[in-house]
Amino acid sequence: MAKLKKQQQRTTGVGQLSLVEHALCPLDSRNSLVENLVYDAEYFYSYGKTRKAALARVFCPLGLSASDELYLWGLLALTMLQPEPESELFATPHWFLRQLGVINQNSKRGGRQYKQFAEAIKRLSAVTYLNDGFYDPVRGEHRRVSFRFFSYSLPVDLKSCRAWRISWDPIFFEMVKDSAGHFRFDLAVYRELDAASRRLFLFVSKILSRRTRVNALRLEHVAVNLLGFSSSLQTREMKAKVSRCLKKLVELHVLADVEIFKTSPGKYFVRLSRGPYFAQKQKHSYAPAPQDSPLFETLQAIGFEDAAAARLINRFPTRVLAEWADITQAAQERFGNEFFHKSPMAYLVDSVSKATEGNRSAPDWWHELNRSERQKHEMNAASEKLFSRIRTELFGGVADSPKAPASNTKVTHISELFKG
Repeated sequence: MAKLKKQQQRTTGVGQLSLVEHALCPLDSRNSLVENLVYDAEYFYSYGKTRKAALARVFCPLGLSASDELYLWGLLALTMLQPEPESELFATPHWFLRQLGVINQNSKRGGRQYKQFAEAIKRLSAVTYLNDGFYDPVRGEHRRVSFRFFSYSLPVDLKSCRAWRISWDPIFFEMVKDSAGHFRFDLAVYRELDAASRRLFLFVSKILSRRTRVNALRLEHVAVNLLGFSSSLQTREMKAKVSRCLKKLVELHVLADVEIFKTSPGKYFVRLSRGPYFAQKQKHSYAPAPQDSPLFETLQAIGFEDAAAARLINRFPTRVLAEWADITQAAQERFGNEFFHKSPMAYLVDSVSKATEGNRSAPDWWHELNRSERQKHEMNAASEKLFSRIRTELFGGVADSPKAPASNTKVTHISELFKG
């Protein structure tokens, strides 16, 4: 049973219910990895007896890759699987990637996977998401929203042993944390699929967990808004690309029966039916052991033995322990072991004990170090002006008149995008 629980932890992803209704960026990396990318999508929802369209706009100052979504959903899952999920997650990149199944226990630091992870979270942290019909599960209504996914703080030197800090946007995290705002899916299955099939898998994981079939989805909507293919594709090309994604999910038994059918010249629809995959899904309760904590490897790196690290994790609040573990490691790297009167372990235990009682605060030099690391990732002035324009186009209001965007950036007015 313990082995089953541990496997469940490592293969669980968490998706946000409204975000999986549409793509976050184009599938074509030549179009998605340009600076100041602006991506537009729509989807439909029921408002009483009325069918309404939600218009989403995703602003990506550093671009965004469809493969980055693995880290977004995986980081959400690792946050939500903690005993008391908080909006901040502290862990080494090795722990993140091992829990997500990207590397195994024996993988070394500094490899290709670590570089890809660092680049992905850098792009994701810069994204700003706007939507004029986003479902807010806390308030039980559709609302206009604007939020970032997360911010992060990590050492400038990627060879540092200090933990990385992921801090979720408070509005986004509030809606994800609510039980009606997220769903879980099989991350192992997701990881094996191509980018387009991953998006379709998330969508059907949400929709078909509550119903047995979906009778008619417009082919163009599935191809362009849901999967992220170019709207310039011919209908026959869209049909071929969507068919390949459907076939992969049928092979995995996620879908049992699929059909792309025509109702009139040029109008095609997609029909989906739930596969046996959903009947096999089982819910397992998971009570993480201290060894599964994202802080466990950090405490080991400071010098604690396994039993001592486990006692600290059980004894002190996660946020306080994570902060002082980072201060201890930063002091080791910046000042050396002569900084400590006895040892790094003794310094950490003494500091976290007094901080928990409210008798010690973080040193000024550590705050200054964090400020210098944050400044490397702030949005520049050009991106701020472009975002102001995007927000005004979607929500209305008055914005500063920005300079023309870069020639490789396509900024489409909502009125033109959804004309007709």
